[in-house]
Amino acid sequence: MADMMRPIAPPNLPGLVKAAFDKARASGEVSYYPTQVAVLTPGSIPFQLRFSPALAQKPKAPKPKEPNAKPFNPFENPSPAMLIADLPPSHRLVLNKFAIIPEHFILVTRDFKPQTHVLEKSDIAATFACIEDYRTGGQELFAFFNSGPHSGASQPHRHLQLLPVERMKDGLDDVKNGGQWNVLAERLAESKEGLPFQVFTTSMHQNMSAEERHGAYLDLYRHAVNAVFPDGEVSSEGEAQISYNLAMTSASMALCPRTAEGMMIRNKSGEDIGVVSLNGTVLAGTALVKNEAEWDALRDNPDMLLDVFKGIGLSH
Repeated sequence: MADMMRPIAPPNLPGLVKAAFDKARASGEVSYYPTQVAVLTPGSIPFQLRFSPALAQKPKAPKPKEPNAKPFNPFENPSPAMLIADLPPSHRLVLNKFAIIPEHFILVTRDFKPQTHVLEKSDIAATFACIEDYRTGGQELFAFFNSGPHSGASQPHRHLQLLPVERMKDGLDDVKNGGQWNVLAERLAESKEGLPFQVFTTSMHQNMSAEERHGAYLDLYRHAVNAVFPDGEVSSEGEAQISYNLAMTSASMALCPRTAEGMMIRNKSGEDIGVVSLNGTVLAGTALVKNEAEWDALRDNPDMLLDVFKGIGLSH
C-alpha cells in the first residue's frame, strides 16, 4: 500500500527544468554565475574545481524588520517563476535562485520540515523519482543533502538539491584531466582508495522499494553516527545526531559525516588566503572558490585539497 502512494515525477522532467531555468534566467528571476574550471588530481582522485568571483557578490537574504519576526523562507511560497512542478503528495520542485551549474533545481517539502531532522521515506522516494525520470531519458542526476552546522547547509526548510550531471561537465572538454572526472559518489561505490575522509556507501538498483531505499539511507546514517559516537545510541527519526552530507545517483548512495564546513588554506609564503568551504557537492568530486588567490594556490598545489578534506570529515 505504501508504494502505491510513491511520488511520480512529471513527464519529461529534464525538459521542464531546462525550460523553467531558461525562462527564469532571461527574466532575471534566476542569477547564473559563470565559472572557470580546472580538474585537479589530489591523491589521484579527479576533482573538479570551479572559480566564480562574481558569486562573492551574491546578495544576502533580507533580514526580518521586526526583532522577533521569522527569517525569510524562499521555499515557503515560491514565486510562479521559480516553481517547476508539484511532486505529490508532499514535495515540490523549484529552481535554485543562485546557480553556478545550469538547471540546478531543488526538491522541497510543501510543509515546513527541519533540514536538521533525519530524512523520511517520502524525501528519499521523491528524490529517486526525479533521478529515475532523468535516467529514463538517458540522463543522470546527482542529488545531495546538507544537514547540520558543519555540512554547508544554508536554509532551515528541508530540501535536497539536484544537478544534471551533463551540466556539471560544462567546460570540461577544454581543460587538462577534464575527461577523467566523473561523479565521486559512484567511484566510491567501487573503491575508496586515496580518499582521506570517511564515506559510507551502498549500491542502488532500479527495482528497490521505497522502504528499501529509505532503509539503505538509515543504515548509512547509523554507520556514520557510530563512527562519530562509537558508544552512543542511534535514533532513526527526529533531530540528526551529527552533521553530514548525503549523495544519491541512480546507482549509488553515499553519506559523509562532517566535522567542519571548511578549512583555511595558505599560499607559498604561509599567509592565510581564504577558507575553502564544502557542501554535499564534495561527494560529486567538486569544489568552488570565490577569490583568485584560492584558485591560483589550489591549481599550483592540488594536494592542498587533501588537507581540506582531512579537516572537514573523519579520518580513516
